[in-house]
Amino acid sequence: MIISKKLKLKALFTGLICIFLFTGAYAANPIKIMLYGDSLMAGYGLSQNENLASELMRNFEDNNFTVSVINASISGNTSKNGLSRVDWSLGDKPNIVVVCLGANDMLRGLNPFLTMENLDSIITKFNQSNSIVILAGMQSPESMGPEYKIKFDGIYPELAAKYDLIFMPFLLKDVALEKKNLQADYKHPNKKGIRIIASNLYPYILEGINRLEK
Repeated sequence: MIISKKLKLKALFTGLICIFLFTGAYAANPIKIMLYGDSLMAGYGLSQNENLASELMRNFEDNNFTVSVINASISGNTSKNGLSRVDWSLGDKPNIVVVCLGANDMLRGLNPFLTMENLDSIITKFNQSNSIVILAGMQSPESMGPEYKIKFDGIYPELAAKYDLIFMPFLLKDVALEKKNLQADYKHPNKKGIRIIASNLYPYILEGINRLEK
């Protein structure tokens, strides 16, 4: 029984040391979190202080982790645009990348197979750079037709399963179709919508940080 207690204390002490070293290391060198998407994450129609990057930073104010949020999202980008600039974005050496592209592909009625190929290549490049990828999904409206919706909506869970990614099923959960959370175009989140997205995304980023420890 004495040996068992000693082993438990040793394990607890070792765990505390690991947590201390991990948080200490990132206090001097912040965890780089990159938002890699289109206007939904870029902050279209909002001030710099109201965009998703700024709101996420506020979510981390009372956390033990020191983070830096890189807004690498560009309004109007399709998945093809995202693929064309991924090598350049790797220069920031992000620890965690939130990938959410495809909404503009869908609005243009592009073949979901091509969107999936582009996203697959983007994910592969970030994986090869040892970044933890969080994939945030999008959903097609019913107006695109049932066949298109099934194919498009299925892109994200399939890629998440293929690469064992941290998966946020829908970036606009509790925001899409809610007028009070959207700008006048009823497409882009307003300040309230961004706060909701940041709050929903926050636990997935924490999971990404946990994966960095392993």
